[in-house]
Amino acid sequence: MVGVVNRVVDVLVVGAGPAGLAAAARLASAEGGRYRIEVLEREREAGGVPRHCAHGGFGLADLGRPLDGPGYARRLARAAVRAGATLRRGVSATGWSGPHTLEVTAPTGLERITARAVVLATGARERPRSARLVPGTRPAGLLTTGELQQSTHLYRVRRERLGRRAVVIGAEPVAHHAVRALRRARVDVVAMVTEQPRGPRRFGALALPPLLTGATVTELLGRGRLAAIRVRHADGRTGTIRCDTAVFTGDWIPDRELARSGGVLLNSGTRGPSVDGAFRTASAGVFAAGNVLRGIESASTAATEGRGAADGVLRYLSGEPWPESAVPLTAEGPVRWVAPNRVPDATAVGPLLLRVREPLTRPLVEVVQDGRVLHHARLLGTAWPHRSVRVPAGWAREVDPAGGPVEVRVTA
Repeated sequence: MVGVVNRVVDVLVVGAGPAGLAAAARLASAEGGRYRIEVLEREREAGGVPRHCAHGGFGLADLGRPLDGPGYARRLARAAVRAGATLRRGVSATGWSGPHTLEVTAPTGLERITARAVVLATGARERPRSARLVPGTRPAGLLTTGELQQSTHLYRVRRERLGRRAVVIGAEPVAHHAVRALRRARVDVVAMVTEQPRGPRRFGALALPPLLTGATVTELLGRGRLAAIRVRHADGRTGTIRCDTAVFTGDWIPDRELARSGGVLLNSGTRGPSVDGAFRTASAGVFAAGNVLRGIESASTAATEGRGAADGVLRYLSGEPWPESAVPLTAEGPVRWVAPNRVPDATAVGPLLLRVREPLTRPLVEVVQDGRVLHHARLLGTAWPHRSVRVPAGWAREVDPAGGPVEVRVTA
């Protein structure tokens, strides 16, 4: 193609959020910096979602010190650059022209980059109101959590533009941070609405607004500006909440378009790339890590997965063969998804993360293959839909590579 610059690197990392930056830092520092590592980020700043999360709680699990979101993002970006990775901002990977060759649009023009290995770390995004099919008009005052945090932290939008009375639709930790951001902007949060049958009343030291459980938003009212929302309860009762702002939270989906366009096998439960415990996809030389795998997890979890993917990449570059086949992991009953979701052999499975569809108190977690119970344990607390359950990996030694799918079950 005329005008296209062809380039070659050892590892191409797509996405400069916590997973991509952590992977790049480990890869660039490995073996005396012998590998050429390039990171592509379509935004003007690196760091992913944490860069516009002004609250604390970042960094303690993986960096050993508490940071706010922007500080955490800057620290990961600096670590990748200091290790020797090339970090390119405002650059988008738009498609594939080969198994490890990506078409790239940069400020300087079109490029074609070929790598020995590719790490997909494109993260997740919130579904807006339109994708959630909430009927009604299209007034101003409708936000996702990300739009709210960018408005208050990056752009310093004043209360007069945000609104005076807000409803947060969701009750997971991201919704709690939305409540905090609204209150910091001096917006009165009059209610939280969730379809779940129950939810927390406090978030650490934060006292939450009235929580309507088992409730669904059925209509948005208002022209020009949101005036109210209509809510239906599980028992059929309906009501109207007067508000001029509504924040839709928590409905995260993997940003998987690049993976799908490259023919990477996707998992129906997570809706992200299907990977094993080494973060290998079914496409040889292509890895995936972070929230592209299943939607939202904490930044420290994504960063830890990025480092795990880097270890897998290094073994691949050193000649480790790519598995020809793998036993799939499937979710049963109230389990919404499980990740990783492929078992190529007994050594390639780390701890499993799973999410349930509804709150379950002291559930029994089982991992089963062809009627054989490989893992059996009861949780001591409650499994919540917004919080992952971690299953240790020792059961993988019992998997029969020639057997049927491995089923992950959770029963009350």
